[in-house]
Amino acid sequence: MTMQWDRLLTAQRYGHEQVSPEEIGRSHFHKDNDRIVFCSAFRRLGRKTQVHPLALNDHIHTRLTHSIEVGSVGRTLGIRVGELIADQLPAWISPHDLGTIVQSACLAHDIGNPPFGHAGEYAIRDWFRSQTSRDLTQSLAPAERADLETFEGNAQGFRVVTRIENHLLDGGLRLTYPTLGTLLKYPWTVERATAKGKFSSFQSERVILDKLGQSLGLIPLGEHWWSRHPLTWLMEAADDICYAILDLEDAIELNILSFDEVKPILLQLCGELEYDDSLFATQASARRKISALRGTAMENMIDSALSAFSRNYAAIMAGDYRGELLADGDAGVREGLQRAKQLAKTRVFPDTRKTELEVGAYGSLGVLLEAFCRAVHDQHLKGASGLGYRSEKIISLMGIHAPLPQLPLYDAYRRALDFIGGMTDNYATYLARQVGGLNP
Repeated sequence: MTMQWDRLLTAQRYGHEQVSPEEIGRSHFHKDNDRIVFCSAFRRLGRKTQVHPLALNDHIHTRLTHSIEVGSVGRTLGIRVGELIADQLPAWISPHDLGTIVQSACLAHDIGNPPFGHAGEYAIRDWFRSQTSRDLTQSLAPAERADLETFEGNAQGFRVVTRIENHLLDGGLRLTYPTLGTLLKYPWTVERATAKGKFSSFQSERVILDKLGQSLGLIPLGEHWWSRHPLTWLMEAADDICYAILDLEDAIELNILSFDEVKPILLQLCGELEYDDSLFATQASARRKISALRGTAMENMIDSALSAFSRNYAAIMAGDYRGELLADGDAGVREGLQRAKQLAKTRVFPDTRKTELEVGAYGSLGVLLEAFCRAVHDQHLKGASGLGYRSEKIISLMGIHAPLPQLPLYDAYRRALDFIGGMTDNYATYLARQVGGLNP
């Protein structure tokens, strides 16, 4: 069994009627790109943490700038792969369409991340795990409880684009199946979560997951468990290329690392490609020096990823590939990435200010979760008419995300997490102070 491009690149759009492949002007996939760029959840990424929470330096990456840069690299990877397999593509598809699909998935790959980056994910997980002996989660099914206790930004992102943005609970952004399929980095539910808790679909979206898998012709691997869309490997590689370099670049901006500490890694990532070294003997800023190497390093990493994709193409199309393109590519790139990750792990992630803010994130999200999930639970038990004054006001703050009293408890919690998870770092900090009574 192998996947077929005519199904993988269908023009079908989720939440909307079947449309013909032909389109005048913008393609269906360009429309996906535009819908993501102009939605509110994408805009809010500008005030969400990439690595360093609430950074005061304006040059530090946010989730928004990171996503735009990943999209740029992903577009190149998609076009290059499209050129390699042009003879296998349907008549209505060009290599640039593949570039647009990958770029769109890259733009949306962090759209479900909660405030404060990965610290926010861990805070939500830990809060729900602390409720196991309390009444808030006892009535939930095991898989529903596991969803909450393993809150995942990837799964929340899938929910955002298929449920929340634009057409609330009616198709979301109504993206094409290929864009949604490419976005599914972990196309399975929590029962198959990796050791780090990675999965891409909550129980609330598993019907959509299975519909996508069937329509795109992905390889079924088990219940609510599918092979990746072939283009997903390119989205993952684009993300890896960007964060490997740009996390270190941010650390230089924050004076956590010096350019001289990062330079050997960048040189290794450049491989045999020529680069501009005229700046290194001058008084140019570290920012200017790193830019002289960044583009060349990325070009070499892109070439390495494409080489690995080509070598493993048959396994990828059969749903059998289990590696990572950058790890399975050029040995110098693989070693350079390992050095970059190790330097980030030992020097960047333990930074004192970063740690202080992440601990503070636990406090802010704990206050919000206690307030909103408690109010949602009270409404589920007592109905709207039985709510106390505070819980009634808490529910009203949720606006369009406020669950109806008759909604099942799991779905009601999902709506609360849609509201909290969509907050920016700044708003979460502000609202936690207000709700927690820390401000006069």
